[in-house]
Amino acid sequence: MMYGGMHTGGMIWMLVVGIILVVPFWKLTTRAGYPGPLALLILIPLVNLAFIYFLAFSEWPSDRRE
Repeated sequence: MMYGGMHTGGMIWMLVVGIILVVPFWKLTTRAGYPGPLALLILIPLVNLAFIYFLAFSEWPSDRRE
């Protein structure tokens, strides 16, 4: 049965991919000194690219504490 054009298997697959992406970025953001929920930005198209560049080139709060 289709709901809004997506099979249940497709929704499960999207959830799995989302978890596979969010978990490592959550760990990365907390290790960098930023709040963990910031990792949810990885799920938003185009914002995720800006977020990756932000993490790569910004000065991390955790580096300032040492």
